[in-house]
Amino acid sequence: MNARRKLRSPRSSGQERQASIIASAASLFAANGFKGTTTREIAKAAGISEALLFKYFPTKRALYAAILAEKAPLSELLAAVEDAARKRDDTRVFTLIARHRIQRAADPSLLRLLLFSALEGHELSDMFFRNQHRVFYDYLAGYIGQRIREGAFRRADPLLTARAFMGMIAHHRLLHEIFRVPLHCSPEDTVATYVTLFLNGIRTPSSDTKQAGRRP
Repeated sequence: MNARRKLRSPRSSGQERQASIIASAASLFAANGFKGTTTREIAKAAGISEALLFKYFPTKRALYAAILAEKAPLSELLAAVEDAARKRDDTRVFTLIARHRIQRAADPSLLRLLLFSALEGHELSDMFFRNQHRVFYDYLAGYIGQRIREGAFRRADPLLTARAFMGMIAHHRLLHEIFRVPLHCSPEDTVATYVTLFLNGIRTPSSDTKQAGRRP
């Protein structure tokens, strides 16, 4: 048993140290911006030397990619959304997306990171948009377009429709994560309200009738 622990400990401590670096870097970037944060400050916050920092992350780009992977995972969400999309479960598709963006907001540093990266013209902004938002918007627009062709949604530009939905979520997060406007209802109720309002606006009358007929 002790031998196993000794074999596992270097790897475990290495993973913990890497997680600590990511957390320290994200916290400093979110507080001071990218231009206002040095690798020396990141290393100090993580309790290591700069040399060890570069051992784990040889380039800043590697560090930025690790932050996105840690704070904005997408694979599990897309798998769940794709499953709901195959079943044409519109409510679940949009609920999963809204819930992911709103209920993951317990850590507001991601939004601050993205705002800093956009305002400073930082490469993290391009990385996030290319790896996350563009894929996300394109997928959602594709689903909306498909539902329009099937007669379930009203005719509208699919990409603009996807942006309209994500715009609600983005505005909500700006209000509550950046401007600190207090929430007056639970995250679950907030998600349900946004999804209902949006779908009521884009569903065709015949689709509304079918959906109502499914409810108990």
